[in-house]
Amino acid sequence: MKAIILNQKTYKLEIKDVGQPTLSKSDVLIRLKASSLNHHELWSLKDMDLKSDSNIIMGSDGAGIIEEVGSAVNHLRKGDEVIINPSINWGSDERVQSQKYEILGFPKQGTFAEYISIDHQYVYPKPEHLSFEEAAAVPLAGLTAYRALFTRGEFESKNTVLITGIGGGAALFALSFAVASGAEVYITSGNQNKISKALNFGAKGGVNYKDDNWSAELLDKVNGFDIIIDSAAGIGFTELIELAKPGGRIVLFGRTAGNILNLNPKTIFWKQLSIHGTSMGNNEEFKKMINLISSQKIHPVIDSVYSAQEINSAFDKMDRGEQFGKIVIKMDEFMT
Repeated sequence: MKAIILNQKTYKLEIKDVGQPTLSKSDVLIRLKASSLNHHELWSLKDMDLKSDSNIIMGSDGAGIIEEVGSAVNHLRKGDEVIINPSINWGSDERVQSQKYEILGFPKQGTFAEYISIDHQYVYPKPEHLSFEEAAAVPLAGLTAYRALFTRGEFESKNTVLITGIGGGAALFALSFAVASGAEVYITSGNQNKISKALNFGAKGGVNYKDDNWSAELLDKVNGFDIIIDSAAGIGFTELIELAKPGGRIVLFGRTAGNILNLNPKTIFWKQLSIHGTSMGNNEEFKKMINLISSQKIHPVIDSVYSAQEINSAFDKMDRGEQFGKIVIKMDEFMT
């Protein structure tokens, strides 16, 4: 089969011919139709921290068609259209991942390939209303957003929610999930065009975090937030403590702005705030996330679709922060 291989010297991605994956009795073989990019892979490319004696095939997100099923698999059939859960070996504790936990793409073969063989427990029917490109945009970002909003954020109907740094996949899923669940949602961005687009997707208001008085602007619009979902951290995190309502929850799943500095402990304990770290999610949360997308007919926001041979350009775009929504790679259009 053809696959997109990580060159461990240049840390660029290259299309190569490799052996097709083998199938165990509990696996299914999927012909991938589409994958999508995540900051999880971008950080690995920039940090140059993946090393192996064998080919590294990255990629956490994928959707496709089952080509073959193992002898122990009863609920899936050849020809089924499916989506992959990239959260591997979560473990028995729903609160936190196990020491064996990994995200699909390393060390296990990921979705930047024509085929993938994966244990059936991580394979789910594709929501019928989604195209393969849309379905491939869901797994990692959708799961991250679901856990952040509902599990760690303890969402309740009619909560007021702030989502920072709108434009990335997880932030946009959090917006879609919150709006579909009856929340009043506000957003921030450093790009006015992204703020305008988010308003079209259901946000009630937004501010530019590059403005000196951005937090005061938000407080003029709404009297604090029950839930704040942040993927940046950095110096702006201090403002989130002030923006949270008493008893509010701040959920953090990213580090794009660096380390958090100068938090005021008095504000945190006097307002009875909860600050929750989160990453990915467990199997039950993935099921609930897919059910929510299906029942509410939620469509992911797609920024752009690239061919497999354009994947390095796609990652360059992500690195520049230009995207609004998910960047998708068509895996059924490899160069012959």
